[in-house]
Amino acid sequence: MRPAAALALGLGLGLSLWAAKPTGKPAPAPQKPHARNYVIGIGDVLDVDVWQSKEASKVVPVRPDGEISLPLAGEIRANGRTPARLQQRIAAKLSRFMDHPSVTVIVQQVGSRFFSIMGQVQKPGQFPLLTPTWLLQALAEAGGFTPFANRGGILLIRVTAKGQQLRYKVNYNDIINGSKPFENFRLKPGDTIVVP
Repeated sequence: MRPAAALALGLGLGLSLWAAKPTGKPAPAPQKPHARNYVIGIGDVLDVDVWQSKEASKVVPVRPDGEISLPLAGEIRANGRTPARLQQRIAAKLSRFMDHPSVTVIVQQVGSRFFSIMGQVQKPGQFPLLTPTWLLQALAEAGGFTPFANRGGILLIRVTAKGQQLRYKVNYNDIINGSKPFENFRLKPGDTIVVP
């Protein structure tokens, strides 16, 4: 190999290795339904498996009151618990009927983490909120604006844990041009975006 070609190859490899190095902080890990810290919510569907007991095993939805119903174990609060905590609670209730019950709880379907978009977007509706999502990403998921959208009058409606309704008026253009980047809110479960 000629010296010039070897130098060019070496520089090319060096540049490609340099370009491949991570330059920022890693993205936050999405909260998956099987993650240890996932918190079960109303509307989630759980697959509760009790080893060697078909009678006690069941696929159940988390009801609006936050509870599930299981054979032998009865009514158990699932809302607000992790699958691991719920497994312990179910096993404790079943221990009255069987020796050392082995319980597994799998979140089969996530129904508690969603946001809604309505108004002048291409695809209004309800969307799952399984990973960290910001307002601009949500608008992109809904296909963007229709030609009649009022980009300066977007409304984000959020209900707090105490039931208080918070309303934030957002101007899309202010986010895009960088004058108000803080208006690109990170969404929370239950948020509603209205594009007039």
